[in-house]
Amino acid sequence: MTIHEFDYFHQDRSVNPKHLSSLVHFFEGGILQPKDFGFGVEIEHLPVRVGTNDAVTYAEKDGVHEVLNELSALYDPATRYVENGQLLGFSKPGIAVSLEPGGQIECSLGIAHSDEDFARFYTQFRRDIDPILARHHIRLVNYGYQPHTHASDITIIPKPRYDGMTKFFGRTWRLGWNMMRCSASTQVSFDYSSEEDAISKLRIGVAIGPILALFFRNTPYFEGEENPWPLLRQYMWDGLDPQRTGVPAGLYDDNYTWEEYAYDVLATPLMVTDLTHTPEYTGDEPVRAAWHDNAADVYPDRELNKAEISHILSTHFPDMRLKNFLEMRHWDSLPFERARRLAQVVLSNFYDTKQLDNLATYFDGVRTVDVFAAKADLLANGTDARPYGQSLDFWREFLRVEGTMSDVPGDPEHPDVFQR
Repeated sequence: MTIHEFDYFHQDRSVNPKHLSSLVHFFEGGILQPKDFGFGVEIEHLPVRVGTNDAVTYAEKDGVHEVLNELSALYDPATRYVENGQLLGFSKPGIAVSLEPGGQIECSLGIAHSDEDFARFYTQFRRDIDPILARHHIRLVNYGYQPHTHASDITIIPKPRYDGMTKFFGRTWRLGWNMMRCSASTQVSFDYSSEEDAISKLRIGVAIGPILALFFRNTPYFEGEENPWPLLRQYMWDGLDPQRTGVPAGLYDDNYTWEEYAYDVLATPLMVTDLTHTPEYTGDEPVRAAWHDNAADVYPDRELNKAEISHILSTHFPDMRLKNFLEMRHWDSLPFERARRLAQVVLSNFYDTKQLDNLATYFDGVRTVDVFAAKADLLANGTDARPYGQSLDFWREFLRVEGTMSDVPGDPEHPDVFQR
């Protein structure tokens, strides 16, 4: 008998079949021909006050809300995202601006089809925002964690979803508020040509992501002191809530499909409900913390709409996320030069058919516990680690990670500060 790990997850099996088919159809909608593949990069920035390096919060005088209000004039007014009277984001072609819970400023860049596209989008974002930041005495820093301010001193932005997450993560295992308020990341997204291609890329990406995270580590500080963890971002996420973080449930089972990914997301308690785009809802609290309820408990017995699907998928934070594209989430916030190099490395592994085949062959037979072991080795031993029994020199060559530009500082005002 073959044991499949997924059979032992979510054992009450409470998933609505119509919801399940909705998610699978959503994933199917992302299928592209390789000639049409693109990519996207999200870079989260830490806003700090000029002169003090203290975190700048949303609502304070000369705060992030004032920056957003002025910046929005340069973006498409039809895309303005407002909740409870507060402006929280907007976009224009190639650039979407939004906020993370602690006021971290995120730019989502894409769809790009070349280095030049990516560079043009980011250059435009900085051309738009930098003069406004200067007027409000704010700088943007690219580290994985705030350099000076403690998480307890940062106020969450006024967004009901984040209120629910604050309550939820305040009672889960560890570092939930630190992640929300002080962390910042770089994420790279790319496409797939079929279900088989997507699952193969998921398995490979989850396996190699922690190795790439060590090569691109960029978190010198934690709570105002030197960061003691080689992979702080991994340590935070893996300790938050294992039902929605880390390795997707059953990913390395030989019968794993999109349906298992969808089932995992739908069966897990939502953490936060969002019924603002559910026409049947008539209550007065569409967004609330949901400790126990999963999608079948909350959403109507019908196909889910795109807003509902988007919310449900966003309540899971695996190392690699499946949407109608693939999103790798392993990395600290990086300065543009390093983020561009990271995207090059990622695409050279996932868009080069021969390299992808080499990786699939190498990781054939890998198990979830093998990935856990590699992650633990990297977290405990850093540059002395031997993930999957191989040296970091081996992985640097195999994963094409030469030239990580580790001498480019995350804060130009502190050019000698790096994570060691």
